[in-house]
Amino acid sequence: MAPAPLAGSDIYERILTAPGGLVVLEHADSGALIEQFRVIARLNGQSVYAWQAESGMENLREAHARIPGSQRLGNALRYIQQSIHFGVYLLSRFPLPMSAVDSTLLRQLARAPAGHVRRVVLLDAAPALIASFDDVAVRLSSNAHAAQRPRLRDGRWLL
Repeated sequence: MAPAPLAGSDIYERILTAPGGLVVLEHADSGALIEQFRVIARLNGQSVYAWQAESGMENLREAHARIPGSQRLGNALRYIQQSIHFGVYLLSRFPLPMSAVDSTLLRQLARAPAGHVRRVVLLDAAPALIASFDDVAVRLSSNAHAAQRPRLRDGRWLL
């Protein structure tokens, strides 16, 4: 029996508590996840953005609120970097190969100061892209594996 995917709010909390600024999320249906995050953003009032190459960056809290000039990945990453507010930024459908400038900007966002809560989340990223950020990215999966749940064995809790 396959484990059930975590609810959007559980994934959102795991993203917020991730130890780094760059998160690679393994999820089967990113479109449904973005819609779950849209509901979360509207309910809790937090800033959650979604970026796609075709449409640019969109504020999920406010319907049809787009960031002007953010269709290019470099422009969207600069916007994220210059933002001084809390935010979760979902990036998907990357144009490959990624330019050196865009890669550098992503690395800088991954190493953002600890006091500034800003998470850049890569969705549907190609394995080659993920491998290039292994040293700075935190990997999360939307599936709760049975092996990750604590179990009581011989009076001790095991993972």
